Amino acid sequence: MRIAMWSGPRNLSTAMMYSFGSRADFTVMDEPFYAPYLKISGADHPVAEDILRTHETDVDVVARSCEQSGTPHLYMKHMPHHMLADFPLEWAADCINIHLIRHPARVIASYAEKREAPTLQDIGFVQQTALFQKLGGIVIDSTDIRAQPEVMLRALCNEIDLPFDPAMLKWQAGPRSEDGIWAKHWYGAVHKSTRISGSEGPLPDVPPDLQSVLDAALPHYLGLYRVRLSP
Repeated sequence: MRIAMWSGPRNLSTAMMYSFGSRADFTVMDEPFYAPYLKISGADHPVAEDILRTHETDVDVVARSCEQSGTPHLYMKHMPHHMLADFPLEWAADCINIHLIRHPARVIASYAEKREAPTLQDIGFVQQTALFQKLGGIVIDSTDIRAQPEVMLRALCNEIDLPFDPAMLKWQAGPRSEDGIWAKHWYGAVHKSTRISGSEGPLPDVPPDLQSVLDAALPHYLGLYRVRLSP
């Protein structure tokens, strides 16, 4: 099988990649469209020059790589906002598409710690709704996963007809060979972790200058939340 896991930034996406990467039967890919997105959009992201120098920037080459088999399975971590309007998406038609969501107040608060003044475009909720409408798939909420990691991972595996593997519940601390070069900026917390754990507590306050971003993102989140995989 090929899994396309769609998630906005500052979610549980890297931990989920590590979880599936801990299985012996999966190869993982970390945001393969990030470099093409930066090349075409010109977006000013942290370590952008390193990303463009290190990773494949030809979108057609990347799309073909997403059609390849894993060992035997392939898990791909993707971000909806990386998929610009003319980027090929045919490769996703026969993937298992999973949409990982997180309340936008949490996303905005976390994102602003790493890159100031996030926009609606940056956090991917509009694009994720569009991808869900186009591709369908399964929706899963990171808050549910954090609260009950084994329960939710078992439920997800059952939903996609994949035997659960207890190896998904833990990994060794530190970076992994599959990490993109951007890991040095974004992955500090997950590199210190060894498992998915910890409920998130109350929603954080969003500063007034980012309230309009929250207001615009919230309907998209709630629309997906209503059809999420329940514990």
